Amino acid sequence: MAFTYFFRDYHSLEIVSELLLPFISGRQEIKIWDAGCANGPEPYTLALILSEKMGRFSFRNVKIYCTDLDISNQFEEIIYRGVYSRKEVERIPEDYLRKYFTKIEGDNYQIDQNIMNRMRYIQRDLLTLQIPEEGMSLVVCKNVLLHLQYNERVEVIKTFHESLLQGGYLVMEHTQKLPPELNSYFETVVGNAQIYRKI
Repeated sequence: MAFTYFFRDYHSLEIVSELLLPFISGRQEIKIWDAGCANGPEPYTLALILSEKMGRFSFRNVKIYCTDLDISNQFEEIIYRGVYSRKEVERIPEDYLRKYFTKIEGDNYQIDQNIMNRMRYIQRDLLTLQIPEEGMSLVVCKNVLLHLQYNERVEVIKTFHESLLQGGYLVMEHTQKLPPELNSYFETVVGNAQIYRKI
């Protein structure tokens, strides 16, 4: 999905990052899956939030697996370059922009190398029902499921469940409810965002 921007649905990402901290505390490998990453603003936003909350030493244990269908074949290059235009970064809070971005030629901004190093991009259609890795602590899927048929959404969310550690978290679009037949797979953890925990 190409429609996204930095700090989109910051409310949900902030909440889930707070929930995630005690779950990942002490882990030497922390895996996160951003399903439908577009050209990177969402996984990078999550990485920025976690870097602030975890500190640089613990944050080095994080790997964010970014997947997208990407018919343009451009997302991988953009994510690994970490370069975005002034317009693309205008929603980023000023303190994050100063700390994690460097202004380069052409009024563009490049994200900090330590943040970029956390990204692992895989071009993939969610409907293949293939997980990038087992043992995820968090799956984020925004602005994707609404484009799928109901039965496809159910199967994709089952795939997210399969990828997660016991007690791991799933974050979905705030307008996207969990299908009722999956109530035995996840429990709701907050009332003001679509955040679920694997059961």
